[in-house]
Amino acid sequence: MDLKEIQTLIKFISSSKVDEVAIEKKDFKIKIRRNIPSGTKMVAAPAQVAQLPVALGTPAAPALEPRIEAAPVAETNDGTEEIKSPMIGTFYRKSSPDKPNFVEVGDMVEKGQVICIIEAMKLFNEIESEVSGKIVKVLVDDSQPVEYDQPLFLVEPS
Repeated sequence: MDLKEIQTLIKFISSSKVDEVAIEKKDFKIKIRRNIPSGTKMVAAPAQVAQLPVALGTPAAPALEPRIEAAPVAETNDGTEEIKSPMIGTFYRKSSPDKPNFVEVGDMVEKGQVICIIEAMKLFNEIESEVSGKIVKVLVDDSQPVEYDQPLFLVEPS
């Protein structure tokens, strides 16, 4: 699935009454969900803006927060697993410059936990871990461009 297809899905959700779309392919999973709770969620790009609403559509539309449910995982020879980028974009370790990193080396992560953000065409996508375990290594520097399927983290599964 390419970025244009993802954007089309987001536009579809924002202009319809559909609250959630989930697509699963061989090694790629995406779930786009309309966030209806009490207010607009904000996600900010580090060192760029203080707060940027990730809502699309008319101002009266509920907020839409793109969230990639799980990044692809590949097992390595040393028993660790790679968490790979599900898209092309800019990798961020934290939600804004004044916030702590989502994860550090040595941290335990759970399946479904947000581990980073990837910005693609001004949309800030929270990337969730598909594996539970200990972060062994961060393979990408903050604010660096990443490619689809590029390893981001090494995790020792628990």
